[in-house]
Amino acid sequence: MKRCPSCNRTYTDSSLNFCLEDGTPLVADAPPPTDPNVTVRYPSPRETSEPPPTAIYQPESPLVRPAPPTPPPPPPQAWSPTPTPRKKSNAIWWILGGLAALAVIGVGLAVMVIAITGITANNNSNVTNTNNRNDNRNANVNTNTNATLPAAFSDDFSEQKWGIGDSRFGRIWYADDEYHMSSKEKTFVVMYAPTEDYTTENSTVKVTARSVTGGVPSAGFGLMVHCAQSKTKQLEDYALVIYPSDDPEYEVIMHNNGNQTSMVSKTKSSAIHSGSSPNVLEVRIKGTELSFYINGQYLTRITDKENFKRGRAGLYTSDIEEVAFDNLEITR
Repeated sequence: MKRCPSCNRTYTDSSLNFCLEDGTPLVADAPPPTDPNVTVRYPSPRETSEPPPTAIYQPESPLVRPAPPTPPPPPPQAWSPTPTPRKKSNAIWWILGGLAALAVIGVGLAVMVIAITGITANNNSNVTNTNNRNDNRNANVNTNTNATLPAAFSDDFSEQKWGIGDSRFGRIWYADDEYHMSSKEKTFVVMYAPTEDYTTENSTVKVTARSVTGGVPSAGFGLMVHCAQSKTKQLEDYALVIYPSDDPEYEVIMHNNGNQTSMVSKTKSSAIHSGSSPNVLEVRIKGTELSFYINGQYLTRITDKENFKRGRAGLYTSDIEEVAFDNLEITR
């Protein structure tokens, strides 16, 4: 971590050498505890008609490496006939001896060719079998991702698992057995769940969310599902966000390769509790169908046409209002 000696701001980006606020050279500071899920910050999604691009960092997934091919057995030792001792004899015996030697050599060569052909065929068979085993293993990894996940999973945020930290883009922290988030003005912040235990495929996902101050973030706050990163390390997910004003509204948004789209535009709903009252946000997922609820009341549904089903749960907030999340539950 680096610190500005002028304004005492801290920076976790080791590549920064100057303060982004006043340009003062940064000095090394005691590094905070590292976290595998770094806070992700994004520019405001709805100040203009086209939200700015976003970025995300996630830990690399383990790679399934194929087993090395079985080494071929050592080649057979060359066979050669025992030389026939020279004898003093007449010409006929010399001729007969030469023909016999040629016959033996021919048989030996034939045996070697047959042996080498058999070895090559066995090696090719071994390589094919090895590849088939690797293909089967990869298939199992892809199709049985959720096979070992529990039928029910919960996180009451009494134990620190998710990423935390302060930056000039926002703040995320634990307090009173809740997970607190606040962004800077005209930005929004996303945090994806830390492990595969939070996978949301074919599940019901719930979380309790509230505005701590009673204020309404400009771009809302809420629950995310199917969270993952694209090949270009950009956001891919769906989110149910709420605006708990005196005339409360909800919205369903999607991030696709970092671009934000409103799947269901802002809609008024009496199911949403206003001000600082907590709201239970819920997404019920069956195949490609996502149904959205607030406080047990049905709102709307969409279809996952982008096939984001293998992602995790996530949390979203925007602007300067402090929000808190509690009692995340995933049932499969």
